[in-house]
Amino acid sequence: TRRSSDLYMRVLGIDPGTAIVGIGIVDYVDKKMKLVHYDCIYTHKDEQMNNRIMSIYEQLNKIIDIYKPDAVAIEELFYFKNNKTVISVSQARGVMLLAATQRGLNISEYTPLQIKMGITGYGRAEKKQVQIMVQKLLGLSEIPKPDDAADALAICITHINSSNSLLSSVRNLKVDTKSIKSNKLTAKEYRDLFSK
Repeated sequence: TRRSSDLYMRVLGIDPGTAIVGIGIVDYVDKKMKLVHYDCIYTHKDEQMNNRIMSIYEQLNKIIDIYKPDAVAIEELFYFKNNKTVISVSQARGVMLLAATQRGLNISEYTPLQIKMGITGYGRAEKKQVQIMVQKLLGLSEIPKPDDAADALAICITHINSSNSLLSSVRNLKVDTKSIKSNKLTAKEYRDLFSK
């Protein structure tokens, strides 16, 4: 069975939203990460908010039932220019936390900065750089699409790497940051850091 290993954890990562909720599921077995599933939950903008929130809750419950994660990792709300957006995402995020809590799952929350650090070791990494690392760490042939799903997988990896009892795959990568001259890197410059 998948739980036969002493070092095993299945993590459900959630990138919260109302129109699109990113979902990622990653297994950590014997110090290796393995992609299980990624997808998105979609709701229509013309639907009433209460119906959208109910849909997110019901679909997330189905995902939990199917994949039976051991832990849930979810992004904390950080900043939105639009107050209406932050309110609606907060409401949706509330039912996500409810679904996980009702199943007795351990929930961890991570800020965007923590996720960037957890994936790349660099707090000012660009979204593309995070996605490249997700692809690399999970051994995928391409970057997962859409971005929301890639973000959810990044949250899974951050949780795995931050779990004290588990070894971090990122920590084993040798990265030379001395050559960084500006706050922003191109995707090529970022890849070059890992090829030295």
